[in-house]
Amino acid sequence: MLKLTAVFKRNIQAFHSGARFVINQGGTSSSKTWSILQLLILIAQKRQGLLISIVSESLPHLKRGAMRDFIGILNQMGLDAAEMHNKSSNRFTFGTSVIEFFSADDGTKLRGARRDILYLNEVNNVHKRAWDELTVRTKLITFCDFNPVAEFYVHEFMQERNAEDFVFIKSTYKDNQYLDESIVHEIEARRHIDPLWWKTYGEGEIGLLEGVIFTNWKTTATMPDSAKRVVAVDFGFTNDPTAILDIRYSDGAIHVDEIAYQTGLTNADIARIIKAYPEIAKAIVVCDSAEPKSIAELQLMGIRAVAADKGADSVRAGIDLVKQYPIFITERSTNVIKEERNYRWKTDKNGKSLQVPIDYWNHAMDAKRYGVMYLLGSATKTSKSKIHIPNRR
Repeated sequence: MLKLTAVFKRNIQAFHSGARFVINQGGTSSSKTWSILQLLILIAQKRQGLLISIVSESLPHLKRGAMRDFIGILNQMGLDAAEMHNKSSNRFTFGTSVIEFFSADDGTKLRGARRDILYLNEVNNVHKRAWDELTVRTKLITFCDFNPVAEFYVHEFMQERNAEDFVFIKSTYKDNQYLDESIVHEIEARRHIDPLWWKTYGEGEIGLLEGVIFTNWKTTATMPDSAKRVVAVDFGFTNDPTAILDIRYSDGAIHVDEIAYQTGLTNADIARIIKAYPEIAKAIVVCDSAEPKSIAELQLMGIRAVAADKGADSVRAGIDLVKQYPIFITERSTNVIKEERNYRWKTDKNGKSLQVPIDYWNHAMDAKRYGVMYLLGSATKTSKSKIHIPNRR
């Protein structure tokens, strides 16, 4: 049985209102994406002959986000997602209706056939050109959602259009009655720690995440072949994810690929994940030095684990070093990209930067710093001397 939140109910009312656009602005865990996907599935089941397009900034972002949730909803409904899914075209068939997934960077799709319904997921990360191309080719209605980290073209759109053209829905975690209490606690714990984060992700209000630390990065499709590489690990477990990154240095630039980013990983899991990639399995693995026991266990499992340098002012020194180089992040590294967009300096009550990074959006950022300092920093001799791989009989 489907669990329908208040956000779902507001979106279905908006759909029946006849508006051309339904704009969902909200904080974290408010159920925006999940609710819109539920609604689109129900529409596809009840109305035949529709083409519904679900679009986000990149295909990896879709597969790790909206498409995964979409398949989860189908399973909840007792539908056979595998039977409905054409993997080569990323289309799901509901009788004569079709729901397709594609990325906003696919030019052929942007200028392709018209659709009946459009859903732009995390539209603030989609270029306005894609918004223009896709919405003008949509017959019935466009849904979109976003976390309001700053004003962007959708806010201008709402100011310019007639009120009857769109429905605006603002939501927060409080609109999701099915949210686990542990997640509610984590969200509310940020209220006083990071007021800017709270305004955007807790209250769903337009914020301005000033003081973003890294602006020297771009996305890329591939990683270069390079002998100068490390794997970097920032340990987590229950609430914080473990981040595992492949980091390479080539032609004056740093290249980053997300290998894993998830909670609940044991040291055995970390070793297994690294060994699953033959091209990086023999690389040095630079780890958070705060967990020497984990490093020792990884060494016993045949991983060339070493401790990252975390001396006096190492965080600031590492950030300064990373900022000296162009950074290329693979498109599939969706969690790294999200952290890059949100990792910033703390501020005082007057908004003045304290030049200390926030203790959030920093798991991949810490791992990146460990890896870059090992590859390109000077204070790594002690770390390199700690490699110990016991002989196996």
